[in-house]
Amino acid sequence: DAAEEAFRWSLSLISRMLTRVITEGSTIVMKAINVNSAKMLRKAVGCAPRGKRAIWMLNIQVGTQSISPLMWAIETGSLEAARAIIQDLLTIRADRDRYYYGMDIMFERHSDIVQRLCLDAPALMPVMLDGLIWRSRVTENGQRRVNYYLRHLLIDSHGDFAKATEWITDNADPKLVIHPVICMVTDMVWGRVA
Repeated sequence: DAAEEAFRWSLSLISRMLTRVITEGSTIVMKAINVNSAKMLRKAVGCAPRGKRAIWMLNIQVGTQSISPLMWAIETGSLEAARAIIQDLLTIRADRDRYYYGMDIMFERHSDIVQRLCLDAPALMPVMLDGLIWRSRVTENGQRRVNYYLRHLLIDSHGDFAKATEWITDNADPKLVIHPVICMVTDMVWGRVA
């Protein structure tokens, strides 16, 4: 009788914990990820205040645990939602006061994003790398100004040489290695630094 009561109590506790996790972690961003809908995800983050947009896609607090909707999408195979998150984070936006670009916060939250994408979602690597390039709308003399955002691929958060090139090399994807961002990184390392 006592064993049965103990079993009921433990099942009740587990069900309350699961209910709490589902309720607290059930944001509109997570719902969009769970159905793998890029359209729903764009609509969900469209509700976010401009300065909080990146946080909605990179950090959800559930009790004492912190989970990343981006990593959740990658790990569960919701690649359309993950693609939309990466594209949104790496889109430069502005208002009257400042510019918003989620690159820094993405690499701060996930310093191993290159490795995770190479291992779990290689189709998203070109999407991320494309987001690290800004191309001007204006052409001058048939040329267009381009900015490459390479810092996080060259230097880690401790100021040491980043492992991104190593992870990309280990991936052994010839199409990835010829991406303009990777070519720029390797040219800088071998031509100027090494």
